[in-house]
Amino acid sequence: MEIKHQSDGRRGSFYLEVEGSKKAEMVYVMAGPKKMIIEHTEVDEDLKGKGVGLQLLKKLVDWVREEEIKVIPLCPFAKATFARHVELRDVLN
Repeated sequence: MEIKHQSDGRRGSFYLEVEGSKKAEMVYVMAGPKKMIIEHTEVDEDLKGKGVGLQLLKKLVDWVREEEIKVIPLCPFAKATFARHVELRDVLN
């Protein structure tokens, strides 16, 4: 499973594409040069329960650590996942 990243500098997403179609996506918006808001996470029904959402978040966390960006998780899925995974919380604002 290869998680990809796209960004226009202001908005972006981490996503999983299968046969040219997005099957899972975590969407964010930048709230400043070093602050990000996770807005929404969506995973296709056929992938739910397989850890895809967690993989999206882990990829996002790896990237924000490198870029020294802090995260505000407004997305209910991201907020709940941060609550369950203490090892990811260092990126929270």
